Amino acid sequence: MLQPKRMKFRKMHKGRNRGYAAGSTVAFGTYGLKATGRGRMTARQIEAARRAMTRHVKRQGKIWIRVFPDKPITEKPLEVRQGKGKGNVEYWVCQIQPGRVLYEMEGVPESLAREAFELAAAKLPFKTTFVTRTVM
Repeated sequence: MLQPKRMKFRKMHKGRNRGYAAGSTVAFGTYGLKATGRGRMTARQIEAARRAMTRHVKRQGKIWIRVFPDKPITEKPLEVRQGKGKGNVEYWVCQIQPGRVLYEMEGVPESLAREAFELAAAKLPFKTTFVTRTVM
């Protein structure tokens, strides 16, 4: 699973997930999967979507992961009273705003890329859309 090697502080405030995303253009590949909704993407979801895409394209072409889970989410154990400090870090998430490009792909036909991104989108907790690179 993806997670930071080291952080200055182990635990983080909950925060808010507002605004429009940075990283909204296809930068590396030819095709991309862009978020149209907002939410949190866990490290497990990032990996599950990557596996689905990689298996569908039969490991041809190249895939870029454009998101990284850098926010720790803490949980207290079951049946523990409130208080006694913040819980332990259970998993890592990446906050996603609309417009963020999540994955990119090149070296495969567009129809195959579309199918692969549809499989990946089924693993994610928000709506996504297929985008292509625009040459300026």
